[in-house]
Amino acid sequence: MRTDRDAMEYDVVIVGGGPSGLSAAIRVKQLAERAGKEVSVCLLEKGSEIGAHILSGAVIETRALAELFPDWQERGAPLNTPAGEDRFLFLTENGSTKLPTPPQMSNHGNYIVSLGNFCRWLGEQAEALGVEIYPGFAAAEVLYHEDGSVKGVATGDLGIGKDGQPGHNFQPGMELLAKQTIFAEGCRGSLTRELFERFNLRDGVDPQTYGIGIKELWEIDPAKHQSGLIVHSVGWPLQSDTYGGSFLYHLENNLVAVGFVVGLDYQNPWLSPYEEFQRYKTHPAIRGFFEGGRRISYGARALSEGGFQSLPKLSFPGGLLVGDTAGFLNVPKIKGTHMAMQSGLLAADSVFAMLDKEDWGVEAVGYGDQVKQSWLSSELHGVRNIRPAFKWGLWAGLAYGAIDTFIFRGKAPWTLAHHDDHTQLGDKSAYPKIAYPKPDGKLTFDRLSSVFLSATNHEENQQCHLRLKNESVPISINYARYGAPETRYCPAGVYEILGEEEGKPRLQINGQNCLHCKTCDIKDPTQNIVWTVPEGGGGPNYPNM
Repeated sequence: MRTDRDAMEYDVVIVGGGPSGLSAAIRVKQLAERAGKEVSVCLLEKGSEIGAHILSGAVIETRALAELFPDWQERGAPLNTPAGEDRFLFLTENGSTKLPTPPQMSNHGNYIVSLGNFCRWLGEQAEALGVEIYPGFAAAEVLYHEDGSVKGVATGDLGIGKDGQPGHNFQPGMELLAKQTIFAEGCRGSLTRELFERFNLRDGVDPQTYGIGIKELWEIDPAKHQSGLIVHSVGWPLQSDTYGGSFLYHLENNLVAVGFVVGLDYQNPWLSPYEEFQRYKTHPAIRGFFEGGRRISYGARALSEGGFQSLPKLSFPGGLLVGDTAGFLNVPKIKGTHMAMQSGLLAADSVFAMLDKEDWGVEAVGYGDQVKQSWLSSELHGVRNIRPAFKWGLWAGLAYGAIDTFIFRGKAPWTLAHHDDHTQLGDKSAYPKIAYPKPDGKLTFDRLSSVFLSATNHEENQQCHLRLKNESVPISINYARYGAPETRYCPAGVYEILGEEEGKPRLQINGQNCLHCKTCDIKDPTQNIVWTVPEGGGGPNYPNM
């Protein structure tokens, strides 16, 4: 295989075009402009365009945005729907009870947004400042100096066939070299995972714990639309031993974003987060919003739920971690965008202060200290015990959350621990199978028709980006002991067991369907599945998500 890659040099290279990466890029250019300096910034985005892979609820807190652009309203930021009424429901199979809204979930002063459209707007601001943005280019490899410090990244080769060999359309990747590389890959970043190991960034901290968020966008009957309404729920259809809940946000133009989050530390191997979401929509308190409406988009994404005790070391020679790839998400608040953006701002401040130095690959050690001294750290520290308390079940978790919030005020003299999600799955014989109803095609849908709405596509002849460390494990362990859980936790129908009728089961991987949610990489009980980046531009193309 050819290795004669072209190289380009920048002051700063940023991997990922989400809120954290774009905020970092913008801040670096703002600082350079104020100082009268020329600073080159390059941002890589694996999606076909900025926003193509962005998926979140989303209700946004404007704290970091106002710091980045005090005049964000005059600039036309797409924050069009002020948050209105907050409702917090406990659902039983046929009933609902309105609970007091926890103070962290109060959304007064916030906005319901399409995070994808918000990132598209941030991308426009970045380009206007001179940031070079390259969508459709996936960073596939970290490059290192001889002393081991990060030198930059290389984009993936194009035209590698299913056999792993270069095809007639082969093009080698490009090397992007920088004094500092900022990794803003989002949840469970594939390059970040390598950096964790190489620089021991997770030494002394808890494992990261995750959730899978599944979302649909609906256009509903105008008579049922209540602009700014925010509804969250816990309880049915999940059992009380499984962490999770729903969100339902009324945007502008009769649009409603609805979604369901399931903590990936669940134990029942027969559980399907996708099917639980479909069941949720049939609840008497929920279904009325959607009857007579139409579903227009679908997607899924994992999110980092570990919080304060799971934050890794954030800097290393030549690079930094920002956003959800580091774990900046406030779970009780159900928000991460403001934290991701703030981490990008602090990283940019640290990086810019070092750019005058001629040395490449030095460590921006000040970044970690800045985070510790900022509201990012204090906000996460104050809620650090709420998510792990739900390992005792729904009611104990809610009770502890109230005690931690109102009595200890986030200052309890202990910190509860997290565990690796992949270690939590139980044997299939220990749990009853869950009988999920067939989709009706009006309110509930099958996975393949859902994937169609995500506009997911991958180059057909490329090598599958979902790799198995050991080809025998899916049947000898996952199928035999856990009942092939990958066929249920994947929200896109990527994994199928074929040949059961003949007594020769085998795993088929439909990589073309992959939404890049990373759930398989997280939840696989043997950690045998490894998610790698496909060719740039592949994956979902989310509109308005």
